[in-house]
Amino acid sequence: MHLLPLPVRRLAAWCGVVLLASGVGYVGILLCSELRTAVTPVLLALLGTALLGPLHRRLVKAGVPRSASAGLTCVAVVAVVGGAVYIVVAALIETGDQIVASLKNAGQDLAGRFGAAGTSVDDLASNAKELLTKFGGTAASNVISGVSVVGESIAVAVLALFLVFFFLRDSHRAMGSLRSLAPRRAGDTLEAMARRAFRAVEGFMRGTTFIAFIDAVCITVGLLVLDVPGAVGLGALVFVGAYIPYLGAFVSGAVAVLVALADRGAVIALWVLGVVLAVQVLEGHVLQPVIQSRTVQMHPAVVMVTITAGASVAGVLGMLLAVPVTAAAFAVLHELRERYAPTAEPPALSPESPGS
Repeated sequence: MHLLPLPVRRLAAWCGVVLLASGVGYVGILLCSELRTAVTPVLLALLGTALLGPLHRRLVKAGVPRSASAGLTCVAVVAVVGGAVYIVVAALIETGDQIVASLKNAGQDLAGRFGAAGTSVDDLASNAKELLTKFGGTAASNVISGVSVVGESIAVAVLALFLVFFFLRDSHRAMGSLRSLAPRRAGDTLEAMARRAFRAVEGFMRGTTFIAFIDAVCITVGLLVLDVPGAVGLGALVFVGAYIPYLGAFVSGAVAVLVALADRGAVIALWVLGVVLAVQVLEGHVLQPVIQSRTVQMHPAVVMVTITAGASVAGVLGMLLAVPVTAAAFAVLHELRERYAPTAEPPALSPESPGS
């Protein structure tokens, strides 16, 4: 080994470090995948704690007991999310028949204007119920697995909510518990790493909330101007969906377009589609890269690549967790670099002149 030049030895050392870190990371991902039923609620609870921590701390400062503050915070979140989902689902149920009729009318208009090019759309809209029946018959064979997935999702959500309550209530004891698990000399370093990583996650959640608020306000104003029913509920759905990159925006935008199509016709639906697309372009090219790069201290390109990589590894959950996990990892690396980076040696004193 000593026969190799120094640059080659350094390259070999760095390659060994990269391979070791990659192997540990891969094994960690496999373990998380096998234990996803237990790991997912913990990760979601940490995100929820980072988002709701400021509200909980304000209630505690106002004199509310810690347990009551944590309970009120969780109840407020359930009320907001549940209310938004209820409003949107009720609007879709009320306008379901109108949506099918509007699709049929739009298909007939296309068939009248474009001839054979629009006939297939008309047939598709006319046979919507038959297609849904066939699809339901095909999907009936998978109903058991579907029920199990829904049950698992509900269990994960309930467990995550309880964990958020306990994390908020006992947040003041977290650092003490962490230090008790660490070796005596590593306690300060471990605490500093944990605090910095959690601040990075808080920054991500704060930035995401700001982006979600802007999206919801812009789309709600557009729906109100276009006189679309349930504009406030649809805006609430946009706010909640913004926490899931890409997919949440697609689902909330599709719901808004369908409601507009059912109540206001194809022309207004196209305007709603234009508003949704404009807001999503603004989010994807301006808000998401700029705000998230500042709140999580990551370059916009890294944010985009991280979301894509998370989606390829773990789907929707990976999209949700990719940026905060990466931000926490970067924060830990920065803390270690600041603590263990070699300090510059002071310059040598020049010898005094003989006459001084």
